[in-house]
Amino acid sequence: MSRIHVLTPRLANQIAAGEVVERPASVVKELVENALDAGASRIEVDVEQGGAKLVRIRDNGGGIDEADLSLALSRHATSKIQDLDDLESVSSLGFRGEALASISSVSRLSLTSRVPESEAAWRVEVEGRDMDARLSPAAHPVGTTVEVRDLFFNTPARRKFLRAEKTEFNHIEEGLRRQALSRFDVGFSLRHNQKPLFSQRPADSQVDQERRIASLCGTRFIENAVMIDNEASGLRLWGWVALPTFSRSQADLQYFFVNRRVIRDRLVAHAVRQAYRDVLYNNRHPAFVLYLELDPANVDVNVHPTKHEVRFRDGRLVHDFIFRSLHRALAQVRPADHLPGNHSATEALQDSAPGSSENGAQFLVGSSANGTGYDNASGTGHRDAGATAYAATRYPAPQEAREQMGFYQALHGGGPVSQAGPVRQPVATTAPMDDQNEPTLGYAIAQLHGIYVLSQSSRGLILVDMHAAHERITYERMKKALEQESMTLQPLLVPVTVAVSQREASAAENSRETLQQVGLVVERLGPESLVVRQIPAMLRGADAEQLVRDVLADLITHGQSDRIEAVTHELLSTMACHGSVRANRQLTLPEMNALLRDMEATERSGQCNHGRPTWTLMTLADLDKLFLRGR
Repeated sequence: MSRIHVLTPRLANQIAAGEVVERPASVVKELVENALDAGASRIEVDVEQGGAKLVRIRDNGGGIDEADLSLALSRHATSKIQDLDDLESVSSLGFRGEALASISSVSRLSLTSRVPESEAAWRVEVEGRDMDARLSPAAHPVGTTVEVRDLFFNTPARRKFLRAEKTEFNHIEEGLRRQALSRFDVGFSLRHNQKPLFSQRPADSQVDQERRIASLCGTRFIENAVMIDNEASGLRLWGWVALPTFSRSQADLQYFFVNRRVIRDRLVAHAVRQAYRDVLYNNRHPAFVLYLELDPANVDVNVHPTKHEVRFRDGRLVHDFIFRSLHRALAQVRPADHLPGNHSATEALQDSAPGSSENGAQFLVGSSANGTGYDNASGTGHRDAGATAYAATRYPAPQEAREQMGFYQALHGGGPVSQAGPVRQPVATTAPMDDQNEPTLGYAIAQLHGIYVLSQSSRGLILVDMHAAHERITYERMKKALEQESMTLQPLLVPVTVAVSQREASAAENSRETLQQVGLVVERLGPESLVVRQIPAMLRGADAEQLVRDVLADLITHGQSDRIEAVTHELLSTMACHGSVRANRQLTLPEMNALLRDMEATERSGQCNHGRPTWTLMTLADLDKLFLRGR
């Protein structure tokens, strides 16, 4: 070993650059964050050859004073924090003072800036070879322009690890997309090799915000999104979450921001997965653009060099708040919220980004939080009152269905259905004669192959998978019945001994009351041994050892566990599936109409327990297109 010595500033900066500057996209991220912290309302990004040759960021922020230009390129030089108290409640995106120094150590960097009080701008230039800053006057409007040329020109080993130009640019585009989603009040533009790719104006209204999301995340996402806005305990969660019927094969459309900072957090991911647990199809991922706002003192952003991860002071509170907000938002969605409305925001969005219906009928989904709905099936926006009246004249609701409205009794005699609570008795009802009060899912007119219920409304033809719909109805009733009863425990005739690690044994001992609340009576026998004496009666056939291991894993990782609830709901889902009306069961019109009315009143009725859609709509526009009407 050689003697201890102090690293040269150049080498120290290049080592720091290994953490901060991974690829050209890292440069764009750091410089855009600096522009946002400077109060910019417009940021222009130009890149060449995927950012390897040139990255130019121009903003109209507050600029940097001439006396501070050279200092800005020094390591650990920042204007965003002064002392430890500032570090404990960071509200800016950047604060370490490493970005510019690290970038300049592996590139040829020039920074031109002008403050509002100055009549002239100044430029500072530096190259990674000598790190000597050269200051000179320049012409520039108020704001800052940073040019980074020949990235990694003096570190060939790092440059070899750069991917193809297209790959590197895709990372830049994705990074700027995240920044554009984080700040609706700022305009963004991106050009690659002098070719404009997108330009986003500031979005102040909800209409403009939804238009920006549609352009960055796709029109299909915003058409299938529910807007939420919930506030409690000093936390606020707002944004857009996609309905379960709009899921992804991979987690590529998930954006979560904490105080306008994009993050990736396991606690947040777990809360989202838990909220979607019994409505998402197997191996599918939800899509969302969500914003969490809280006191900066309650979140530590100084836990990762690239600031992608954060640590919450009270992770349990944040997890429960996110879960409850999303769970409630998804539960409140009813078929009525899926239908097109007359909200001006929706019309403006559709005018700018109409939906596509090239393949005929598609799922009709929308927003319930603010009364907004999107009709992506028609692709023609909302029908006006005259068009609706015309549709009602062409396709009047069947009089027989109006007169025979009522509730069905047990569609499947005996069995698990009885556990869902008392069955409704037939109620004599009279359907309204005016189409303004028409039920959301219309009136049943027929049954197709003993599988689908065909319903007619002024909007068109609605097809319902009767088994999937009844399965959801039964499942929700069984969950409510279970919630109203206390959990019954089942003592094990032969207690189960479980060999665990010392950490798991300690977690079980410290969480005895928590385990009892979920129906598990577990005692510690030794340093690495547990004994299970009681489990929930409903799960008496389950693998007690594996159940305890899973619960302890959740407690250690997340501080809580919903494993018992998940297994219980899975059992209820199976019972509801077997207890629901089966294919080829012939239903009368009153039974079909009662099924539609129950769907309108049931939470999460847009999809069954397995995440499959329960109904879809073919609008009159779709039907007219099929038969070339009006041509």
